[in-house]
Amino acid sequence: MNEHFKKSFQFSIGIAVITFVLAALFSIISSILLQGVGWLAGLLIVLGIVLVGVIFDMFGIAATAADEVPFHSMAAEKVYGAKQSIVIVRNRDRFASFCNDVIGDIAGIVSGTASATVVLQIAFGFGFPENSSQHMLISITFTSIVAALTVGGKALGKFFGVHASTKIILFAGRAIAFMEQNLRIKILPSLKKKSKRNSQ
Repeated sequence: MNEHFKKSFQFSIGIAVITFVLAALFSIISSILLQGVGWLAGLLIVLGIVLVGVIFDMFGIAATAADEVPFHSMAAEKVYGAKQSIVIVRNRDRFASFCNDVIGDIAGIVSGTASATVVLQIAFGFGFPENSSQHMLISITFTSIVAALTVGGKALGKFFGVHASTKIILFAGRAIAFMEQNLRIKILPSLKKKSKRNSQ
């Protein structure tokens, strides 16, 4: 019990640090991209951030829904990314936590901040004062649209995550295999054979 708590605590601390770093990077990049662009380009950037959150949420759901067995057959046939897919499924709780809680939540927060910037760009572009009723109407409308796209997109992503989990996780496994081989970055732990005790 103490060992399990220790590992969970260490993972939580690691996730918190990663979240801090990624949130800072997301905020900096979105701020740089939004500087000096029109409101239409800003709108596309916000939609892009929302899309990132939706996609990673789908990956997290797919990891929790995926079955490990099909990937063993693929690995036996030397299918590219199959071994990485097995590791993802075996570490589904951590993978889902990273995709849903880290990337998904960061995307939600950053999209909200970026939305506020785009609202100002739209209001000033049409010559509306900051505290005017027109500015407030634009803010409410734009925020509602972003929220609807986020929630609706994640609902659709959950459907595909559950019903196409094998294909989605294989895609993730291939992407990770590509990064590990070409960028020389170790993303996933090594694949270890399950002991008879663990397989029971």
